[in-house]
Amino acid sequence: MFKKLYFIVVLGAALACKASPKLADTVAGSNNLQPEAQQTVVCKYVASLISEYNYKKVELNDSISKVIFDRYIKQLDENHNYLLASDIQDFSKYKTALSGDLKDGNLADVFYMFNVYQKRYNDRIKYSIAQLDKNFDFSTNESFTYDRDSLPFYASETESNASWSARVKYDMLNLKLAGTDIAKNKETLKKRYANLLAQSNKLNNQDVFQIFMDAFTNAIDPHTNYFNPANAANFNIEMSRSLEGIGATLGVENDFVTITSIVPGGPADKSKELSPEDRIVGVAQGKTGEFQNVIGWRIENAIALIRGTKGTTVRLEVLPKGANVASKPKIVEMVREKIILKDQSVKEEIKTYNSNGKTVKIGIISVPAFYIDYNDYKSGNPNYKSTTRDVKLILDTLKKENVDGIVMDLRENGGGSLMEAIDLTGLFIKTGPVVQVRNPNNQIEADNDEDPSISYTGPVAILVDRFSASASEIFAGAMQDYGRALIVGTQTYGKGTVQNAIDLDKVIKPSVLDRLSQASSSAKKEVTTGSQTKFGQLNLTIAKFYRISGYSTQHKGVTPDIKFPSLIPMNKYGEDTEPSALPFDIIAKSDHAKVGDFTGVIPQLKKLHDQRMSTSPSYKYLQEDIADFEKHESEKSVSLNEQEVKKQRDADEQKAFERENNKRIALGLKPVEKGKSKPRNEDLDFLKIEAGQILTDYIGLGSKYSNNVPANQQ
Repeated sequence: MFKKLYFIVVLGAALACKASPKLADTVAGSNNLQPEAQQTVVCKYVASLISEYNYKKVELNDSISKVIFDRYIKQLDENHNYLLASDIQDFSKYKTALSGDLKDGNLADVFYMFNVYQKRYNDRIKYSIAQLDKNFDFSTNESFTYDRDSLPFYASETESNASWSARVKYDMLNLKLAGTDIAKNKETLKKRYANLLAQSNKLNNQDVFQIFMDAFTNAIDPHTNYFNPANAANFNIEMSRSLEGIGATLGVENDFVTITSIVPGGPADKSKELSPEDRIVGVAQGKTGEFQNVIGWRIENAIALIRGTKGTTVRLEVLPKGANVASKPKIVEMVREKIILKDQSVKEEIKTYNSNGKTVKIGIISVPAFYIDYNDYKSGNPNYKSTTRDVKLILDTLKKENVDGIVMDLRENGGGSLMEAIDLTGLFIKTGPVVQVRNPNNQIEADNDEDPSISYTGPVAILVDRFSASASEIFAGAMQDYGRALIVGTQTYGKGTVQNAIDLDKVIKPSVLDRLSQASSSAKKEVTTGSQTKFGQLNLTIAKFYRISGYSTQHKGVTPDIKFPSLIPMNKYGEDTEPSALPFDIIAKSDHAKVGDFTGVIPQLKKLHDQRMSTSPSYKYLQEDIADFEKHESEKSVSLNEQEVKKQRDADEQKAFERENNKRIALGLKPVEKGKSKPRNEDLDFLKIEAGQILTDYIGLGSKYSNNVPANQQ
């Protein structure tokens, strides 16, 4: 694989940093957010890196500027609820200017458009609050159009008012149908709307910058992304399934940063001084750092203070659960540690099936992502966290349980580490190519599994859906091409591109950072964070990957051997729905030897599957769910007549209740009484159960997979 992105960083001299970026025109009624010098620098660097090194080599010109403009407007107001047609007309002067703005690091136009949007947003919420003083008549035959993305922007404020009056009436009707009185409903909505206004006023320039950079990068291709410092930290936590911090999950309640749960064995747990529902009011770095009050802060900003490098100290000012807000907070000092997110890692279970009177045990391994703690791996830690290592341990456990086959559940697995996809494949084959990678210069390189050991030689099925993407498609595609696994489910997402994560702190010259720090310290006091980069991260598309058969997964994904109907709309989600996605193509296949062949057995397996589905109540209910989903997807408005809405809602609730119980009965579970909660940890996942049944069918046909593996693969 092309493990490094080869480029010479010569941008520092060319991209001189200005301490005072160009400011946006003021907009009365907004918070008049303005760009910072740091964002100007990042904008120019990202624009240059994308222009030079993205796989598509897109030139920043008038044509791409129009695409960026349209995407930015869509991200601000996708449902056309806030902006007026006159605003869009006003913004049109920027349509061809944004490409030049990106090259120059000029964010004034972008921030002006956002500030106009924020003014409209705040105006709409204030208007909604004012509507609560009116009386509501729910006997009329009015309707509320909630899906406006295909409608034009409001032609006037009068038209906007009419739509928002209907929205408030709809919110009020929902509360009325819940059985509460009108006075209480008005107070509830007043608090809800006031909270929306408060959240709007907490938006900062990092939010604006992130929205615009999303519009820019997605105009280039769907998987080139810029992450601001907070989002970069979250992305890397997702990739590693670990973080460095105190081991507590946080939320916000009544403006207080509140502990919602504590990770067993983490610093917060070990301290014995923190509990769920405790409120954090202040955070300080080290043993002597100054406390920063975090009451009223957005949760991500407070988290940035609390997270930090393992081995460093953080102090918290805490109001214990139940303590009066005027109480003196206690101080809790902790040393940060590495926290492993076990709940978001690979998991296993065993299901039993009957095959001609014989009990068959199928191990099901759920793989949520292809994660790796790259820093631990790079440092040589033999116990680094990764998907492959976790799966190998589970395979060893399942073999001791004498399972007859394995289902790898990759549904909703959006991918992750390319290296992990290769290594995971290596657990099931001896050696050989797993994926081919082509760089922008059309150089093709095959990435091989070099480890001759095989962790599991028995029958394997892989369960996929529309949200199985990227590394999931590499693994599933390779296992299919080798004849090593049956693929069941729906056509996968179709992401066939490779991204390189670039830490911009390591790219932007230190002299630029120094000048920015000096400018920042002279302008305002900086907030000291526990961790996070200064400039964020760019995930840059640098290559395209191909199956060892030579076929790209781009657009087309992986086609299952046995197909299931899809609850996920195929025409709304997938690479082939992305206008900026790279095309499908084919290259020469790599030299590989198949270790098995399901061609002869697939028709029989499909016949058995179809026979089951023809009489399966679960399959019938799945198809009904899909039909109902498609019906609701096509609806764009709702009645505001109380009797009509209540009649429809009662019918829908009864239908859903009966169908849920029918699903339970079909799976051998007891129905639930109306108003009673469902038992926990029940498995209603019909498709997972059917995937195991298909593998059981295969085993029952007497074609044990291990018998099909050539001797040199054992």
